[in-house]
Amino acid sequence: MASPRLPLEGIRIVDLTIVWAGPSGTVFLGDLGAELVRVESLQHPDVNTRGQTRIPKAALEGGGGGQFPKRDPGDRPWERSASFQYSGRNKISMTVDLERESGKEIFLRLVQKSDVVFSNYAAGTLEKLGLTYPVLREANPKIIMVYFPGFGLSGPYKYFKGFGTNMEALAGLTALRGYTDMDVTVNGSVFQADAAAGAMGAFLTLLALHHRNRTGKGQFIEMSQAETTLHHLSQAWFQYAMNQRLLDPMGNRDGAAAPQGVYRCSGDDNWVAITIEDDKMWATFCDVIGRPELSHDPRYADIVNRYKHQDDLDPIIAAWTQDKRHYDLMHLLQGRGITASAVISHREIFDDPHLQARGFFKQVELPGVGLFPHAGPVYKMSKTPLKEPHRAPLLGEHNEYVYKTVLGYSEEEYQQFVRDQHIGDTYIDLLPKPQGVSP
Repeated sequence: MASPRLPLEGIRIVDLTIVWAGPSGTVFLGDLGAELVRVESLQHPDVNTRGQTRIPKAALEGGGGGQFPKRDPGDRPWERSASFQYSGRNKISMTVDLERESGKEIFLRLVQKSDVVFSNYAAGTLEKLGLTYPVLREANPKIIMVYFPGFGLSGPYKYFKGFGTNMEALAGLTALRGYTDMDVTVNGSVFQADAAAGAMGAFLTLLALHHRNRTGKGQFIEMSQAETTLHHLSQAWFQYAMNQRLLDPMGNRDGAAAPQGVYRCSGDDNWVAITIEDDKMWATFCDVIGRPELSHDPRYADIVNRYKHQDDLDPIIAAWTQDKRHYDLMHLLQGRGITASAVISHREIFDDPHLQARGFFKQVELPGVGLFPHAGPVYKMSKTPLKEPHRAPLLGEHNEYVYKTVLGYSEEEYQQFVRDQHIGDTYIDLLPKPQGVSP
């Protein structure tokens, strides 16, 4: 019996994405079976997505070296970085110079053969290239274009540059992150804005494909990454809109549960996160830690008073957790119906029994490295298969397939594109210089 089709099997998506937000969005669509054609340039290395082409020795010895297998970037570091191994999974790579008319012709030929163009390039980039939606629509009237620059395609910030840190700052998230006794400079570099925008872009693509199935019409979808982040902060801005109440950073605490915090455990830098949601859970917790009298203390008897006196409760809880293992505490408390989780490191994630039992990590082979664990799709569908993860593509790895099979160019035309430096597998500025030519 034939295997069931993947949900987006037969859908081709032109991937014009950079950094994290855009590439993560197309990863979701690739999990569903879409063919993702990553369009790359030999003339302009995409250092924000693939990583730097030259890695200083000092960077390898520091934190930057950890992104490469055994801290070894190899001769082609742009194909070995950790971030690209995730954001490039299940994609194929073609190269073309979009700044030349011949490159635009190649690209528009690809658009004719595709269903979606997906991009988070900065506003103005595609305009300068002459590859706006009206141009793409002329090549393919049914094309769907999903375009989400940092701040959208209108308004005074349209042409502003930005990364996750900038989106979150202008969306108000940066002002809410962190601890009550610290300023915003202590915020970490894990950016919610990128993940939010990528997921929303994938969702919008599915909506547009559904609309096209019903009507036969493509469309243009524009989205602002910063505004997508704003929707994650509705509680904060609604409180100010209705009550002129300005929320402050809360650290590990919560406005509707008390106590809530992260507490040190035994071992080196081990912690447990505990949340007490109501009075019944509080009474149970007090019993577990051997302090039943706390549940009757008027300072802690109800949620309102516990919220007021969390500074008094934190040392009591920390004294109980400090000599216990974080995993043991999680199981002990969860066994009594108390919300608690071990705070696990990236090292512990791979050995986590829950993730192992669910088969979250899949073994993927990276050329020159061997097998390594790769995160699989984040959901399962009872009636529909999902694509198994495949490693990120080498630069230009699929040129022959795209140019000849998809676009129908002849071998003679293909070789001409090689001579014209549309096609290749190494960035132009890294190629050996001909003798007698100065750098």
